[in-house]
Amino acid sequence: MTVHDAFTSRSFQDSSLIFVTDYHPLSKTLAEQHLGAGNRFQNRHNPHITEQVLWGYMTQIANALKAIHSNGLAARVLEPSKVLLTGKNRIRLNACAILDVVQFDTQRTLADLQRQDLVNFGQMMVTLGANSPNVMHNPAKAMEHFTRAYSPQMKNSVFWLLNSLQIDQERSIDMFINGISSQLMSTFDSALHLDDQLTSDLGRELENGRLVRLMTKLNLVNERPEYEHDRQWSESGERYFLKIFRDYVFHQVDAQGDPVVDLGHILTCLNKLDAGSDEKITLVSRDEQSCFIVSYKEIKKALESSFQALMKPPRRMH
Repeated sequence: MTVHDAFTSRSFQDSSLIFVTDYHPLSKTLAEQHLGAGNRFQNRHNPHITEQVLWGYMTQIANALKAIHSNGLAARVLEPSKVLLTGKNRIRLNACAILDVVQFDTQRTLADLQRQDLVNFGQMMVTLGANSPNVMHNPAKAMEHFTRAYSPQMKNSVFWLLNSLQIDQERSIDMFINGISSQLMSTFDSALHLDDQLTSDLGRELENGRLVRLMTKLNLVNERPEYEHDRQWSESGERYFLKIFRDYVFHQVDAQGDPVVDLGHILTCLNKLDAGSDEKITLVSRDEQSCFIVSYKEIKKALESSFQALMKPPRRMH
């Protein structure tokens, strides 16, 4: 996550170092989500992570490490308690800049720190796969469990990461990404499907927003008690048939006088009003003494002009 600021403070009766980062409400760490962090029952109620989800985590972390390493940096902090789950299988690395500040005088080379990132990456995958925060205390048993639970490709990828500190082999995040390229395509495909779903959801919300704006304008105009010292403002001129239109949309009754609660009728009328349809409708007052034949286009024009009248600066009495 982006670090926006870092500063020291004595506001907490000590010498604190404060980091300001992006805020993601309702997010959880991977430790909280999968390892029962803060739960005395530990992983008793935490289900086994499916391979598809674990691949999703792995490809996202690999992508983040590539960005970090490509800029001549190292993450250094890479563990389940510092990786945030901010959406459905969407994760973000956190606290990556802290050790660069508190351990700025480290004697380890950048290449060594980047290889350590790969090892930490592998250890985190094993920890998540085993649903246990202490599994790396026994590496042999941990890998045995991982081999039983996941595919050979997943096991080989994690084993490759765990052995990244071997002096006789040159390893980098780019090499790792090349090795899991098939899984990157699967993650990319899932991201496209999610994008389609979000676009569809956004389209529905836009439809809702249009109708809410129309209903808001109607309610601002209809039966307003007084405007510009005129108590009859909302009952005169074009505002009068806007009031009758409100009854036509929301207050219809059947032959027995019972309320007609028809959401389809309401949505149809509001959509035609929003579009300014040329279709004409008959509006009859409650006392049946007044009748108007108007189009949705004329109603829309009347609504907009009445709403704009409310928006203009008030006249001051001298």
